[in-house]
Amino acid sequence: MRRFVPVLAAVALAAIQLACSADLTPVAPPTAPTASRGGVAAASAQLGPRRIEILDACDPTSFNAAIGAGTCARPGGMSFDQFIAQLTKHGSVGAWTFAPANNVTGREGQVLLAINRGGEVHTFTEVEEFGGGIVPLLNTLSGNTIVAPECLALAPDDFIPPGGSDSDDEVESGTEKYQCCIHPWMRVTVTGRGS
Repeated sequence: MRRFVPVLAAVALAAIQLACSADLTPVAPPTAPTASRGGVAAASAQLGPRRIEILDACDPTSFNAAIGAGTCARPGGMSFDQFIAQLTKHGSVGAWTFAPANNVTGREGQVLLAINRGGEVHTFTEVEEFGGGIVPLLNTLSGNTIVAPECLALAPDDFIPPGGSDSDDEVESGTEKYQCCIHPWMRVTVTGRGS
């Protein structure tokens, strides 16, 4: 397991440096869109944003030692070695998740508000199909060997720092898929429904 740490450290550090090169000031939650009488937009405005929380449980001492200073910015309970062991055994780490997880419904036009409550940088990226992310070792250990193309086209403002949020997406009719492009087992399917 130790032989993977230098590889993971280098890749994670590159991702963090890319994220840190952007203005990552936390974004205030958006105001609900205004709408004319009735319809989907009016119903969505009454509901407010559909919140998705981004969670992890990184231990800053061990994560920062293994990957680099600033990797984990809040107290958590899982050491880096425990994280790698659980990922190796299960292909995912349960504490690294979106909440609600798996399937979410929302009204068409409703703003999706992804809020990072964890200690690491994450993404909330819409993908055509779920796949791997930008950290090859995490892809391998999670069994996501085919990288989602959208993860290869990330901009600096796609990275959500601890305490930050992303409200660039709205619920659309049908089904949409979102994942973290750093921790590719973090996934959610959003289904839009009319008023």
